[in-house]
Amino acid sequence: MAVKIAFDLVSPERLLLSTEADMVTVPGTEGYMGVMAGHAPLVSTLRAGMIDVQTDGKDDRYFIRGGFAEISPAKITVLAEEAVPMTELDLEVLDQRILHAQDDEIAAKTDKDRQAAGQMVDDLKLVRAAF
Repeated sequence: MAVKIAFDLVSPERLLLSTEADMVTVPGTEGYMGVMAGHAPLVSTLRAGMIDVQTDGKDDRYFIRGGFAEISPAKITVLAEEAVPMTELDLEVLDQRILHAQDDEIAAKTDKDRQAAGQMVDDLKLVRAAF
Protein backbone atom coordinates (compact mmCIF):
# COMPACT_ATOMS: atom_id res chain seq x y z
CA MET A 1 0.00 0.00 0.00
CA ALA A 2 1.35 3.42 -0.97
CA VAL A 3 2.15 5.89 1.76
CA LYS A 4 -0.31 8.78 1.81
CA ILE A 5 0.21 12.40 2.71
CA ALA A 6 -2.17 14.32 4.99
CA PHE A 7 -3.74 17.31 3.25
CA ASP A 8 -5.70 20.26 4.62
CA LEU A 9 -7.23 22.96 2.40
CA VAL A 10 -8.23 26.02 4.39
CA SER A 11 -9.99 29.14 3.12
CA PRO A 12 -10.78 32.24 5.20
CA GLU A 13 -14.33 30.95 5.67
CA ARG A 14 -13.71 27.32 6.59
CA LEU A 15 -11.75 24.11 6.35
CA LEU A 16 -12.72 22.82 2.89
CA LEU A 17 -10.93 19.50 2.94
CA SER A 18 -8.94 17.36 5.34
CA THR A 19 -7.92 14.01 3.88
CA GLU A 20 -5.15 11.52 3.20
CA ALA A 21 -4.04 11.77 -0.43
CA ASP A 22 -1.74 9.87 -2.77
CA MET A 23 -0.58 13.15 -4.35
CA VAL A 24 -1.57 16.81 -4.26
CA THR A 25 -0.73 19.17 -7.12
CA VAL A 26 -0.64 22.88 -6.26
CA PRO A 27 -0.09 26.04 -8.35
CA GLY A 28 3.19 27.39 -7.00
CA THR A 29 4.41 30.79 -8.10
CA GLU A 30 7.11 29.11 -10.22
CA GLY A 31 4.69 26.56 -11.69
CA TYR A 32 2.61 23.57 -10.66
CA MET A 33 4.23 21.10 -8.27
CA GLY A 34 3.21 17.64 -7.19
CA VAL A 35 3.55 16.74 -3.53
CA MET A 36 3.67 13.20 -2.21
CA ALA A 37 4.60 11.66 1.14
CA GLY A 38 8.27 12.17 1.89
CA HIS A 39 8.49 15.56 0.13
CA ALA A 40 11.21 17.90 1.37
CA PRO A 41 10.00 20.61 3.77
CA LEU A 42 8.97 23.74 1.90
CA VAL A 43 6.88 26.88 2.25
CA SER A 44 5.65 28.39 -1.02
CA THR A 45 3.37 31.16 -2.15
CA LEU A 46 0.61 30.04 -4.50
CA ARG A 47 -0.92 31.77 -7.48
CA ALA A 48 -4.44 31.46 -8.83
CA GLY A 49 -5.07 28.03 -10.30
CA MET A 50 -6.24 24.55 -9.51
CA ILE A 51 -5.36 22.15 -6.75
CA ASP A 52 -5.68 18.51 -7.78
CA VAL A 53 -6.06 15.97 -4.97
CA GLN A 54 -5.49 12.36 -6.06
CA THR A 55 -6.85 9.72 -3.70
CA ASP A 56 -7.29 6.04 -4.60
CA GLY A 57 -7.58 6.76 -8.34
CA LYS A 58 -10.05 9.61 -7.86
CA ASP A 59 -9.26 13.29 -8.55
CA ASP A 60 -10.88 16.17 -6.69
CA ARG A 61 -10.09 19.64 -7.99
CA TYR A 62 -10.39 23.04 -6.33
CA PHE A 63 -9.95 26.54 -7.70
CA ILE A 64 -7.81 28.80 -5.51
CA ARG A 65 -7.04 32.46 -5.91
CA GLY A 66 -3.59 32.40 -4.34
CA GLY A 67 -2.29 31.73 -0.85
CA PHE A 68 0.45 29.69 0.82
CA ALA A 69 1.42 26.03 1.02
CA GLU A 70 3.31 24.56 3.96
CA ILE A 71 4.80 21.18 3.06
CA SER A 72 6.44 18.61 5.30
CA PRO A 73 7.28 14.96 4.57
CA ALA A 74 3.98 13.87 6.16
CA LYS A 75 1.58 16.76 5.51
CA ILE A 76 0.66 19.62 3.19
CA THR A 77 -1.45 22.52 4.37
CA VAL A 78 -2.79 25.10 1.93
CA LEU A 79 -4.02 28.42 3.26
CA ALA A 80 -5.91 29.86 0.30
CA GLU A 81 -7.10 33.42 -0.20
CA GLU A 82 -10.19 31.87 -1.77
CA ALA A 83 -11.01 28.23 -2.49
CA VAL A 84 -13.96 26.74 -4.38
CA PRO A 85 -14.54 23.13 -5.43
CA MET A 86 -14.41 23.01 -9.24
CA THR A 87 -17.82 21.30 -9.16
CA GLU A 88 -19.27 24.48 -7.59
CA LEU A 89 -17.46 27.02 -9.77
CA ASP A 90 -19.81 29.12 -11.89
CA LEU A 91 -18.51 29.64 -15.45
CA GLU A 92 -20.19 33.03 -15.76
CA VAL A 93 -18.46 34.23 -12.61
CA LEU A 94 -15.14 32.87 -13.87
CA ASP A 95 -15.60 34.65 -17.20
CA GLN A 96 -16.34 37.89 -15.31
CA ARG A 97 -13.15 37.45 -13.29
CA ILE A 98 -11.18 37.05 -16.51
CA LEU A 99 -12.69 40.27 -17.90
CA HIS A 100 -11.91 42.16 -14.68
CA ALA A 101 -8.34 40.86 -14.66
CA GLN A 102 -7.93 41.96 -18.29
CA ASP A 103 -9.24 45.42 -17.34
CA ASP A 104 -6.75 45.52 -14.44
CA GLU A 105 -3.94 44.62 -16.84
CA ILE A 106 -4.89 47.46 -19.19
CA ALA A 107 -5.25 49.96 -16.34
CA ALA A 108 -2.00 48.99 -14.57
CA LYS A 109 0.29 51.96 -13.95
CA THR A 110 3.55 50.04 -13.40
CA ASP A 111 5.24 47.14 -15.14
CA LYS A 112 5.04 45.12 -11.91
CA ASP A 113 1.27 45.65 -11.64
CA ARG A 114 0.82 44.90 -15.36
CA GLN A 115 2.81 41.69 -15.01
CA ALA A 116 0.82 40.57 -11.95
CA ALA A 117 -2.50 41.30 -13.69
CA GLY A 118 -1.32 39.48 -16.82
CA GLN A 119 -0.35 36.46 -14.74
CA MET A 120 -3.82 36.48 -13.15
CA VAL A 121 -5.43 36.56 -16.62
CA ASP A 122 -3.28 33.62 -17.75
CA ASP A 123 -4.02 31.62 -14.58
CA LEU A 124 -7.77 32.21 -14.82
CA LYS A 125 -7.76 31.20 -18.50
CA LEU A 126 -6.00 27.94 -17.58
CA VAL A 127 -8.73 27.22 -15.02
CA ARG A 128 -11.38 28.08 -17.63
CA ALA A 129 -9.77 25.69 -20.13
CA ALA A 130 -10.01 22.87 -17.59
CA PHE A 131 -13.82 22.82 -17.84
